[in-house]
Amino acid sequence: MKKIITLFLLYSLSAFAQTDIDAANKAFDAGDYETAYKLYLPLAEKRDAEAQARIGGFYLLGKVVAQDYTEALKWYRKAANQGHAKAQNNLGMMYLSGQGVTQNYATALKWFRKAADQGDAEGQDTLGILYELGEGVEQDYAEALKWYRKAAN
Repeated sequence: MKKIITLFLLYSLSAFAQTDIDAANKAFDAGDYETAYKLYLPLAEKRDAEAQARIGGFYLLGKVVAQDYTEALKWYRKAANQGHAKAQNNLGMMYLSGQGVTQNYATALKWFRKAADQGDAEGQDTLGILYELGEGVEQDYAEALKWYRKAAN
């Protein structure tokens, strides 16, 4: 009986968490960034990868909070380490452009590849660009085309 009660409580808690993330996403989509931030933050602190990625975006863009690349990196890294593809891509972009970190092509490529391998079209497209231009990798048109095709699909 204890197992059933425990499972029910865990299911109920995950349902509440999903409701919270849905409410935060709804506020964000409606442009109510202040409410969205307030709803995402406690979820992010509880290790919700989607919320962590969103909080990273707030700091990257300076919406509702002061722009702070160090904080953006912190939150993106937390989400990226949990396998969140968009956070992995955004972390790659920060390393590629040197926002809040020393520009590092190898680290950027690592994060783009992780995102791309999960089917993230932005990560795939960025890999295509990097291979086409030979930025941080040896120029390879065939490899670029491979990633562009994946992104297009």
